[in-house]
Amino acid sequence: MIFKLFTLPIRSIIKLGEKIQEEVDQELYDLTYIQQQLIELHMMYDMEEIDEEAYMEREQELLNRYRIAKEREKNEY
Repeated sequence: MIFKLFTLPIRSIIKLGEKIQEEVDQELYDLTYIQQQLIELHMMYDMEEIDEEAYMEREQELLNRYRIAKEREKNEY
């Protein structure tokens, strides 16, 4: 009984950490979200809000995340 009282806060923190990790993974590797980000990035570049170097860097980052998301999706099925 006493042991459970002492471990409850630790277990709660672990569960919270797991939930945060799930949410971060979902946002980082959500295909629809990444596609939206790519569209917004392209629009910003077309409107000259960002330079080519920033565009290329961010685009590469998003495309890498997209590839990882597709791979994760494929492995789930």
